[in-house]
Amino acid sequence: MIDNPEPNRPNPDVLLNHITKKEEKTHKGRLKIFFGMCAGVGKTYSMLKTAQKAKLDGVDVLIGIVETHNRPETEALVKGLEKIPLKEIKYRETIFNELDVDTILKRKPALILVDELAHTNIPGSKHLKRYQDVLEILENGIDVYTTLNVQHIESRSDTVKQITGTTIRETVPDSILDHADEIELVDITPGELLQRLVEGKVYTPESSKQAIQNFFRKGNLTALREMALRITAEKVDKELRDYKSEKNIFEVWKSGQRLMCAISPSPYSANLIRWTRRMAYSMESTWIAVYIETDSKISEQNKNNLLQNFKLVEELGGELITAQDVDVVDGLVRVAKENNITQIFIGKSQTSSLYKIFGGKSYLNTLMDKSRDLDIYIYGGDRPEQKNIKSLLLEFISKSHSGFGSYLSVSIIVSVIATILYFIQDNIGYEVVSLLFLLIVSVLPLFNYRVGPVLFAAFLSAVSWNYFFIPPHFTFHIEKPADVLMFFTYFVVASTSGFLSTKIRTQQNFLKQKEERTSSLFNLSKALSSATNLNDIAETSVKNIEKVFNCNCIFFLVDNNRKLNAKPHSSSSFVVDDYDWVIANWSYTSGRKAGKFTDTLSDADATYYPIKSKSGNLGVFGIKTENNEEFTFDQEEFFINFITQISNAVEREYLNQIAKQSIVTVESEKLYKTLFNSISHELKTPITSIIAATSSLEQENQVNSNKIQSSLIQEIRIAVGRLNRLVENLLDMARLESGKLKLKYTWNGISDVLNSVAARMKEELKTNNLEIKIEGEVPIFQYDFGLIEQALINVIHNSIIYSPQNSIIFILVKVEDGFCKIDIKDSGPGFPPESFEKLFEKFYRVPGTKTGGTGLGLSIAKGLIEAHTGKISAKNNPDYGATFTIMIPIKL
Repeated sequence: MIDNPEPNRPNPDVLLNHITKKEEKTHKGRLKIFFGMCAGVGKTYSMLKTAQKAKLDGVDVLIGIVETHNRPETEALVKGLEKIPLKEIKYRETIFNELDVDTILKRKPALILVDELAHTNIPGSKHLKRYQDVLEILENGIDVYTTLNVQHIESRSDTVKQITGTTIRETVPDSILDHADEIELVDITPGELLQRLVEGKVYTPESSKQAIQNFFRKGNLTALREMALRITAEKVDKELRDYKSEKNIFEVWKSGQRLMCAISPSPYSANLIRWTRRMAYSMESTWIAVYIETDSKISEQNKNNLLQNFKLVEELGGELITAQDVDVVDGLVRVAKENNITQIFIGKSQTSSLYKIFGGKSYLNTLMDKSRDLDIYIYGGDRPEQKNIKSLLLEFISKSHSGFGSYLSVSIIVSVIATILYFIQDNIGYEVVSLLFLLIVSVLPLFNYRVGPVLFAAFLSAVSWNYFFIPPHFTFHIEKPADVLMFFTYFVVASTSGFLSTKIRTQQNFLKQKEERTSSLFNLSKALSSATNLNDIAETSVKNIEKVFNCNCIFFLVDNNRKLNAKPHSSSSFVVDDYDWVIANWSYTSGRKAGKFTDTLSDADATYYPIKSKSGNLGVFGIKTENNEEFTFDQEEFFINFITQISNAVEREYLNQIAKQSIVTVESEKLYKTLFNSISHELKTPITSIIAATSSLEQENQVNSNKIQSSLIQEIRIAVGRLNRLVENLLDMARLESGKLKLKYTWNGISDVLNSVAARMKEELKTNNLEIKIEGEVPIFQYDFGLIEQALINVIHNSIIYSPQNSIIFILVKVEDGFCKIDIKDSGPGFPPESFEKLFEKFYRVPGTKTGGTGLGLSIAKGLIEAHTGKISAKNNPDYGATFTIMIPIKL
């Protein structure tokens, strides 16, 4: 992030962020969370009371779902508020009631009440969690009131388990608090809550007694109350900082204590960090550590020191902020004001005398000048050892952010230019020489020379101009007052021009770096958003990280049992041995970075990062950097942003898979029920007929004529035929769905299969007349005789069922566009228009039809015809009845 030269000028990045947030909120609903330490504090009561007040103010308030737990005072507040009917969802033969999101969006009230935000929805619901329902409602511009307990916040669930011994299974991500426009803390003392439990106002007396002995112990409640108060205070503090930033208020409001320590690559920064942590603990305040990155290059030793300081901040629970600026002090002041810091902790300046002689001013003195209303605390630290002249010179050059090479090269450049100009000065005059020197000083920053070498070039060129070009030559004495003024003016202009050019160049480099990183993150996000499965995500991730960070990557995903796959994804660019896989697995199970350049199993060949999500770890990403160099902190932070994007994409895909599995489960249960009901009916009817007929045949006194015997045998034959058709349909459907159906092509005429169908359906056709007409000449062609025969039987059987007795089933056959077209027309009532889309689906039966049948016949016919690359369709006739059209390709 780049600072502006003016300390009170709004930061463009922060300003853009506020504008973006404001635009987003104009299209979204407002979320208010009634927050408490646990059940029974009165969150639902407070929510309903506030809703009743909103209704009196004319707001359109609806109840989405509210759990009153049969508490009379809560139920009284529900009266008068319109309710959205809950959606009934059947799961494992039990009916559950869930929030009906679609009805809410259709009704679109101004405010909806949704109790128990952390609730997990029943499989088959629109979303897995209720908070996801709420987010969708907010996206559609509807305000939401909801309730939440502190133990249901994801980051606090483990702490609650340690305190209470109870595992919290229903949680919401911490980010839900960021979505909240308002949090109202519903707070009572532990003593008052325990009294409510004793009085039976929370649970039944029996349950209350057990709760007091377990979760609701006074110590537990006190700890939970402190957590709730702290979270609320953090939210309020963040809102205050956002408000100040939005209103461009740069003054520090000391409404609370908030500490900041300024860290650097110095080994003494570790003591400063610990001191700040102790002060924050004693003052019961929050604290942050800030590192300002400039254009200076730091040594490998200092890089290691800096990384150790960053790790120490994280270990001590501080918030780490890194920022970029051309001036360290300006950056510190800016970050302090943006975060409403009240005290800054800084180490005592160890600036050398040589640095002061050359115009350097200690950071401490500069910070004191610019901090204004900020309190500055100075940590003394260890006294440095005395340094000799050589060490002081090295320190001065290092603080100038450049090495010996830069100073040597500018000396050579100035010397070469001076030599050339010396031989042509008679032709151009010494005044023009000064302008050419000035030009050289001004363009040096374009070649990445920093402030020190540029100012040195300005000084050296001024001295050269004086000694070699201003009369009298080869002396520093200047005779003309105008030349004296010109000399000093040149030095000031050259120094100022060089300094400003360097600063502009530095800002340009910062902006370029930021633009490149923003572009890289955008490209990754765009590519991940278009990924349709885990393979796409893995390939996109590896490709982008290799391109941006110039490293080799390996990607491990979890299997269906949520265990890390031993085999990496195929897009990985290197392989690992068993030892490195063990390290990757440790990173997955522990959720921590491990391997090379870490404190855990550092002898590995690669560094491994867990792919984290709200529901647990989903994989591991490993990298090998070029030349085995460790990332700088800035690179590490940038890489973590990439990992976060990848983690979100992987989690999204896993949630999609879970949602699909949930839908499949519901559909499977529905399919099972339909199949069971259909088959049980289809089996029961013919079996009953067979049992009745065989029983009658066994009784000789009732079967005293050949006519009765023939009738009973005919009933058995019909029942057996019905059972046979059911079994054939089930077998055909199994073959179609298995994908193992193989066609046996033989040469046949179309009249052959039609005659065979008529013969097989002789008994069924006794109540109807079958007429067959073949227009023109239909050639003999290849098809699977048995499968086409079965398809025609299923369609004609359907026509017989829906046609009145003694009606005609008319079949017209002709050749059309290379197909054998078969139209089967019945005399039934036809189909409702809305049924055509589902007519050929499994187990579908037209509403209102008589009982009997499995709903498989037409579906099987469609599968058998399409296996021949043919087509089947249906339509209602203009007068009456329906027509099925079968198109079979003529294969010669």
